[in-house]
Amino acid sequence: MRVRDRLAGWLRPSIEAMEEKADTVALLPEVTDAALVAALGGGAGHAGEIVTAQSSMALSAVWACANLVAGTISSLPFEVHRREAVGFSAPAAAHPLQAVIHDSPNYDQTALDFWDYLNLSIELWGNGYAQVERSGARVVGLYPIHPEAVSVRRRPDGALEYRWTRDGRSFVGTDRDVLHVRGPGGDPLGGMSTLQFGRQAFSSALAAERSAAGMFRNGLRPSGILKFDKWLTPEQRELVEAKLPEKYLGAINAGRPFIAEGGFDYQHISISPEDAQMLETRQFSVEEICRFFGVPPVMIGHPGGTTAWPTSVEQQGLLFQKFTLRRRIKRIEQAVAKQLLSVEDRAAGLSVRVNMEALLRGSSAERAAFYGPMTQMGAMSINEVRRLEGLPPVPGGDVPRIQKQNVPISAVEDLGNGG
Repeated sequence: MRVRDRLAGWLRPSIEAMEEKADTVALLPEVTDAALVAALGGGAGHAGEIVTAQSSMALSAVWACANLVAGTISSLPFEVHRREAVGFSAPAAAHPLQAVIHDSPNYDQTALDFWDYLNLSIELWGNGYAQVERSGARVVGLYPIHPEAVSVRRRPDGALEYRWTRDGRSFVGTDRDVLHVRGPGGDPLGGMSTLQFGRQAFSSALAAERSAAGMFRNGLRPSGILKFDKWLTPEQRELVEAKLPEKYLGAINAGRPFIAEGGFDYQHISISPEDAQMLETRQFSVEEICRFFGVPPVMIGHPGGTTAWPTSVEQQGLLFQKFTLRRRIKRIEQAVAKQLLSVEDRAAGLSVRVNMEALLRGSSAERAAFYGPMTQMGAMSINEVRRLEGLPPVPGGDVPRIQKQNVPISAVEDLGNGG
């Protein structure tokens, strides 16, 4: 089957959107299979399988890793903060950008929907794009753009120019018109695509899945070897290919005696279910995919190597937060602050922050273990804790308190004398 036929259901964005790209129109009549695959952001790996976003997401490990990272980040509150003192900031709920990034970026999407789309784009394509709608200097809306519908170039004057299609319309703008969150690499024109750099691992995993599916489709019935002591004539070969499997080797003939004649011998080849599923190969593919996304295998339901990760699931969760989520969240925070906050906003001490403390909300024990020391050392007040828990303030709860016995050693003698 030709590559183009296999990709018929995977075209994203649509051919109509691709036609609106000026550099694509002239190529469409002579488009090749390789060009079509490249236009879809993928390519064929050494294992021969086509790797695109759609084919990769058919792998359970890719689906789980991409959704885990994107879903975790998008579920965290995204807030505008104002610096009120050295090292201290508080949510600036009245700022116009707060309603956009925290509540509803556009008419159709909630904040979670929007950030999930953007984060998934970053995980797979290495870039997340959104069209920025402004009213004067204020950002009033963000509309996601599919990464495959965007092209970026450096203009002679040094500015970045974006060309994109959305809802069947073509647009041209600068970084004022497009929110661009880049993936790894640090290149202003775009981040590095996981689909591109993980192509060989994804292709091998797809090939293993296809091979295992083929085995099960054939009922795990392995083929055998038909042996003849002489070369066959064309008539004999036709008889062997057309008649023997049907007459002697089909499942309907199970248990019936097999008649061999004319120097004919049949040798059965046995394959165990474990071999048919290629368990080791598929397990290795899962671990390879987890390595590309930086996700501990246990977090997508795969045990992984017993010595490669800490045995505690809690410790693996901390590794995930520190070394996978933190870098991605910082990348989003800085992109939004740089592109959506004005120079005056940043000079006035405004910033944006993804609140990672919300990750504690799933565990009452972890929250209690965090709040206890923070209130005892005076780092948090009672009302600050109550606000994080969604509870109303109490009178006198805004005053930080410390344990009476937690005093300097030099003051012990005074306490003993009733001072």
